[in-house]
This record gives sequence, C-alpha cells and structure tokens, in this order.
Amino acid sequence: MIETLVWTALALGVIGVYLSWTAGRLDRLHSRMDAARAALDAQLVRRASVVLEVATSGVLDPASSIVLYEAAHGARQAEEENREVAESELSQALRAVFSDAAQVEVLKEAPGGEAAAEELAAAVRRVPMARRFHNDSVRAARALRRHRKVRWFRLAGHAPFPLAFEMDDEPPVDLADRP
Repeated sequence: MIETLVWTALALGVIGVYLSWTAGRLDRLHSRMDAARAALDAQLVRRASVVLEVATSGVLDPASSIVLYEAAHGARQAEEENREVAESELSQALRAVFSDAAQVEVLKEAPGGEAAAEELAAAVRRVPMARRFHNDSVRAARALRRHRKVRWFRLAGHAPFPLAFEMDDEPPVDLADRP
C-alpha cells in the first residue's frame, strides 16, 4: 500500500515538474515574442521617421514628397488593428517613389542626402528582418500552445493567442541593394 502511494506520488511529482517546465518554456516564448514585437515596433517607427525626414527635406519633387509624407504619417498614426495595412501602404509608397534609381541619386546629391539615403536604406532593410524574427517567435509559441497538454492544463493562462504581423515589407530595389 505504501509502496503504491510512493510510486503514485513520484509519478505525480514527475508530471508536475514536466508541466512546470513546459509552462516555463511557454512563458519564455511569450517573453521572446514580446521582445521581438517591441523591436519590430521600433523598426517600423524608425522607418516612418526617416521617411518623414526625407519627405519634408525638400529634396524630392512635391508629388513624391506628399505621397511619402501621407504614407509615413498614416503609418505612425495608425491604430493597432489597422497598422499592418498602413505599414504596407508605406512600403508601397516607398517602392513607387524610389522605383527609379534616378530618384535615389537625386536624394544622394542633395546636401546631407548621402547620409539620409544610407539611413533610409538601413531602415527599409531592417523592417523585414524584425518582422521575420517576430513571426518566428509567434510561430514557435503557437506550435507549443497547440499541444494538448498546454490546452488541457491551461498552461498559457490568460495570455492572448499570438498573432503574426503580416505586411508588405518588400523594400525598393535601389535602396535595399545599398551596402
């Protein structure tokens, strides 16, 4: 009788340790996902800020400046549920304005334009990487949360189900290829 209780207690202890380890792993994945989302937000804000600087610099033609300014302002002011669409529109505006290599050269030739072009190129290259890191973290957290043990024992607590950030983040070719 006592031997059965000891084995039962030992089995429950092992199961408890395993569930605790799984809950800790899930918590670390959620933390990694939150950090990746913060990095993505920072890169999106940085890109919009640089685009606003370029749009208001007076270097580009007025039509291009207005297109970039409106798209960047819309991306910075977008509510969370509309953010993916606004950021996609900013990517499309960047591709439309900088689809011609001459437009990039116009920016570079202006006073301080070389630095602005480098900063803009860096900003548009970092957004896809930050989005990829975020979506990889979301994918890992989703995979663990789909396991039966996580659902049955409610190891995720009240954390919302992770959502990927889907947007058009393809940079303009002439900016993305810059070193």
